[in-house]
Amino acid sequence: MKKSQNDNSRQPKKNSTLFSKKYGAILIVCVITGFIIGFSYNLSKDKRTLSSASPQFEQENQYMEELIEKQERNKELADELAQLEEKIRTYEKQFSSNETQYEQNRQDAEQLRLLLGLTDGMGQGIKITLQDGDYNPNTTNPNEYIVHESHIFKVLNELKIAGAEAISINGQRLKPNSYIACNGPVITIDGQQYPAPFVIEAVGNQDVLISSLELAGGVFDQLLNEQIVVTLETDDLIEMHTVSDE
Repeated sequence: MKKSQNDNSRQPKKNSTLFSKKYGAILIVCVITGFIIGFSYNLSKDKRTLSSASPQFEQENQYMEELIEKQERNKELADELAQLEEKIRTYEKQFSSNETQYEQNRQDAEQLRLLLGLTDGMGQGIKITLQDGDYNPNTTNPNEYIVHESHIFKVLNELKIAGAEAISINGQRLKPNSYIACNGPVITIDGQQYPAPFVIEAVGNQDVLISSLELAGGVFDQLLNEQIVVTLETDDLIEMHTVSDE
């Protein structure tokens, strides 16, 4: 009878343990299920958030690409601007060179017009007067003391070599092809006759012209040796008008 009582007293305790294990298993399953449900919900929420933010992200990405394109275009434009500026500098140098050359050509052309008698000659210069020498009763040849075209040519040639810009004789402007001839006591210039004394005017650098004529053994010395009376003076303003072809 005692053994039977002990068995009966242990039976409720065993049943209680089994119930606790079942309860614990159910609790664990519920917790895991809740965790899974919560994780699924958060994942779904994140997807919805990412989905809703996708258009904004795409727009920002588009803006970024446009910005990069504009930066690259700006760089290309900057390079083109640098090339154009270099071309402008090159053109400026060429223009400066051409302008200098043009000015030199203009001066040369003006000088040629002046020498050809196509423009008025005006400026500082010198006056040279050639007169017949004094009568010498010891000689029977008057040609030995009168001015000839050869004397005039010596003066004219020296003046041209010295850079005279314009020359006249007795007021008549000379041309490059002027014809000068001696007819006794007078000379003929392009058909016009002029008696002595002969006044030769020249526009140009006074110092250079005078130095050229007064060289030792030069033109003046030759004229004096040939009994020609020579006088020289400077003039600060000599005017010569253009030559008419008539």
